[in-house]
Amino acid sequence: MSLACRDIGQGPAVIILHGLFGSSRNWQIIARRLADRCRVVSVDLRNHGDSPHAAAMGYRAMAADVHALADRLALPQPVLIGHSMGGKVAMTAALMQPARWRMLAVVDIAPVEYPIRYAELVDAMQAVAASAPSTRAQADEMLRGAEPDPAVRNFLLQNLVARDGRYAWRINLPAIRQALPEIAGFPDIDGRFDGPVLFARGERSRAIGPEHEPVIRARFPRARIVTIAGAGHWPHADSPDAFLDTLAPWLAR
Repeated sequence: MSLACRDIGQGPAVIILHGLFGSSRNWQIIARRLADRCRVVSVDLRNHGDSPHAAAMGYRAMAADVHALADRLALPQPVLIGHSMGGKVAMTAALMQPARWRMLAVVDIAPVEYPIRYAELVDAMQAVAASAPSTRAQADEMLRGAEPDPAVRNFLLQNLVARDGRYAWRINLPAIRQALPEIAGFPDIDGRFDGPVLFARGERSRAIGPEHEPVIRARFPRARIVTIAGAGHWPHADSPDAFLDTLAPWLAR
């Protein structure tokens, strides 16, 4: 699948992969601040942003999309940065074809299976789609019961687009709803990645805990696990300065 992307800067190539319900736009601040030293390619994964839709959303398929993107842009051994679902895509890509990638940065996710989440939220988002609201405020009110946090709702509402005076989602909600068990899991890949890997976890998040470190180090022997102070599950958004203070020196290697 030919993925949409934003391509800025010059230098060693860095590919950034967003998380579930996200897009390349979520990483604009980080991308701009890295672009003075790197060529930064921020990607819309399949069924997200401006990329095509497809029924399949397994990690092997999404990793193959990223391999194809690197080929299309002729990026020699880029660095992969991935957050949450995008972090699992990055890890899958590295385990499938380890020689293609220079380094990984995995943001607040581990290569393990988590409990299935977001089914109620996706159902609420599909109800919004069925009602075809005429304002964002109407969509926000419809989501309030499934997601009380206004910051999270605002993040989700970035996926609304106006069409003929009504709002619709640009993400492929039916495919995402069907794939939630796969998204929560992690593929069984017989391999490991021996390059440097930075795991950046948020101080207020439980996505990477001590119980995950053995499986991380089994698959990624050169893993370095760091904690971003003051951050939750979105360290690049919650604490961008602290996140960059960790990421930039690591990339400079």
